[in-house]
Amino acid sequence: MFFITLALAAQVTFGGSATVVDGDTLRISGELVRVFGVDAPEASQMCNAAVSKVACGREASEWLRAHIAGRTLQCVAVERDRYGRIVARCSVQGVDVGRSLVEAGWATAYRKYSLQYVDAEARAKAARRGIWALGFERPEAYRRAKTAKVTPEAPPNPRCLVKGNVGSTGARIYHLPGSRDYPKVRINPQKGERWFCSASEAAAAGWRPVR
Repeated sequence: MFFITLALAAQVTFGGSATVVDGDTLRISGELVRVFGVDAPEASQMCNAAVSKVACGREASEWLRAHIAGRTLQCVAVERDRYGRIVARCSVQGVDVGRSLVEAGWATAYRKYSLQYVDAEARAKAARRGIWALGFERPEAYRRAKTAKVTPEAPPNPRCLVKGNVGSTGARIYHLPGSRDYPKVRINPQKGERWFCSASEAAAAGWRPVR
């Protein structure tokens, strides 16, 4: 397992095999890595096809899983975000993973942070690939609408947003902001539940990420 401090995150290189957490998030050597500059449908997000709904969040994850299967990734860290994830540019055999996701139509260009993949998005949209063949809500708008339905729970420290939950079986699980169940999880200190300032801090304390 490797650790990259916030101060040293930019331009640090790392690599290895990866597992897919969702359409734009990987796990490499125990660290959560958010692919820079792209925004894929959320794991629970559905898109509207002509006849029925399509689990486009799951489809995006499956596409990314197939794309990196059995391959070694090379990544350059850009920063560590407020959720404790490393934000990085990653490539497989010299091909940019973020650009591949957007070109395939399984992620949008995350204009809030970068315009690097706007051209790739335009090509995917014109060719009606992936989510562009469906009716869909941009992931950022989907997250905003979903969060608005639940009254947010304010952490004691506004910089410590990771929720450490104790499950019914006693499993200690942490939830990152933006994850599927995060808005519903309530912290009960009497059960031993607590807040963390990063995923790394939670993992070091013996908590595992939600599956």
